[in-house]
Amino acid sequence: MNNTGPWSLLLVWCFAFTTVQRGRRICLLFSKNQMMYLHQMRPNFNVFKLFIIIFTLSCNKPAGRVIAIHPLPGYPSGSGLACHNGQIYLMGDDAPYMLVTDSLLNVLDRTDVFASTGKRIAKDKKQDIEAMGLIKMHKIPYLLMLGSGSMSPNRDSCVIMNPMTKEKKYYSLDIFYSRLRAAGIRDLNIEGVTALPGEIILVSRGNKSFPKNTLIITSDNFWERQEIANFRLIKTGINRDTSVFTGISGMDYSYRTDQLLLTVSTEDTHNSYDDGAIGKSYLWIINNISSRKELKGINPDKIIDLEEIDPRFKGQKIESVCIVTENKDQRELVLASDDDKAGTVLFRMLL
Repeated sequence: MNNTGPWSLLLVWCFAFTTVQRGRRICLLFSKNQMMYLHQMRPNFNVFKLFIIIFTLSCNKPAGRVIAIHPLPGYPSGSGLACHNGQIYLMGDDAPYMLVTDSLLNVLDRTDVFASTGKRIAKDKKQDIEAMGLIKMHKIPYLLMLGSGSMSPNRDSCVIMNPMTKEKKYYSLDIFYSRLRAAGIRDLNIEGVTALPGEIILVSRGNKSFPKNTLIITSDNFWERQEIANFRLIKTGINRDTSVFTGISGMDYSYRTDQLLLTVSTEDTHNSYDDGAIGKSYLWIINNISSRKELKGINPDKIIDLEEIDPRFKGQKIESVCIVTENKDQRELVLASDDDKAGTVLFRMLL
């Protein structure tokens, strides 16, 4: 019989319980011999066994929790998110203006980005801003907004805005996007962008007819050097269910942990232009992304089913994520949902 004593097991259990209480998930597996040994101890040791049962159940707790939900029924198609100085910047794929909120998701301001007479830009005319990320140029922060590239020429474009002065510059990305298509992303659909140290990473979402999510790592000023900017393509994720496609819809990068956080959703669509029926949404985490940039393919190290964290994620198509704050114990995120019905919902979440 294993000679592990009851107090050794108790110490291990207490350590693991404390760890779980801090937000990390560790499940202990006690051997059959160890459990028989515990059973032969004094009758009041049944209390300890009860603790073990409670702890085992705690291992099934979700990896995070939602701390606030903020519907924005008047703001259409929230798709791009970025955070700077405690403020959240939200851009809809068919919205003519950007919203700015505080960290509690109270609307502070709006900034016009495109000229439009209505609240939504028509589908065949919109720039389809699906991706937004915070970048720095000459140590000055800017918001980089990218058109999806799913239809030329309207969606082959980007906008760079100084969040402090609101000064904006507009660029056509027709040359760079044409190079991406020629390199193998025939159904281009840029859905996320974020900055890595010295580089920028984009992601193109696949669909049922082109089932490939692709990370695109390129130079930090590719829009100014479109003919010669280097890029690398990395296939990302797996899709076991052929009835739907699990596509990446947004991402952010953690400088603290070198992790890439990606929002992922299932959608019944066969191309990059049309929307499909909303399915489930997930959060993928890729560890040590800086050391894996030369790989041909990467799978997520962790997959979080958002409905398991909170049932209110059901029926929500999560489009993007941004990191608001983080420390050694947890991080606060904001996620944006587009319901395909001209509305947006923001979720504050601790992970």
